[in-house]
Amino acid sequence: MPNSSCPLCDAKQVNFFQQDVRRSYYQCQQCMLVFADRASLLSATEELTQYQLHQNDVQDLGYRRFLQRLAGPLLANLPSAKLSGLDFGCGPGPLLAQMLAEAGHDMAVWDPYFAAEPAVLQHQYDFISCSEAIEHFANPRQEWALWLQLLKPGATLAIMTKRYTSADAFANWHYKLDPTHISFFAAQTFAYLAERDGFDLQLVSDDVVLLKQIKH
Repeated sequence: MPNSSCPLCDAKQVNFFQQDVRRSYYQCQQCMLVFADRASLLSATEELTQYQLHQNDVQDLGYRRFLQRLAGPLLANLPSAKLSGLDFGCGPGPLLAQMLAEAGHDMAVWDPYFAAEPAVLQHQYDFISCSEAIEHFANPRQEWALWLQLLKPGATLAIMTKRYTSADAFANWHYKLDPTHISFFAAQTFAYLAERDGFDLQLVSDDVVLLKQIKH
């Protein structure tokens, strides 16, 4: 059954969570990820069409202020030396990578639709940023495993995604109305991943988390 295992941690303890007018949702009982019914996922063409409607202009000061919510805490937690970074899921306007480059870091970008350069995934990085992209991953286990390979020892992973807090809040949550939003994280989800894979977790705000690899 397509909804019987978690697309993040692969646990089989998955329960029906909620139903709205458009689709149903399931919740993993191990990592607490909530995910949309696999049968409701858009095709790649439909998904790309949705992304092309977004107005993510690199000249937009409002968009820059929005991304500063991730860039600011990330930069504050990085050493002052020039580092190598990867902005994963950069979209058509890689403003976050530009902001981090302006701060003095060497940036690469990756996006399956807008910056699919395989050579970028052949290197390791001092940090990876992922802004408003992880909720679009149909099989986040794959991207998470890739990140573990791409991060240097002691590296930092910075993620921006809205987190759900409760079943009641989820029922009325505007964030799930976007048809490309299909994987929803809770604080417990990131805590599970941090403990399993050896990260120090910092919940910066209700939509920003920093995970720093613990050096052994």
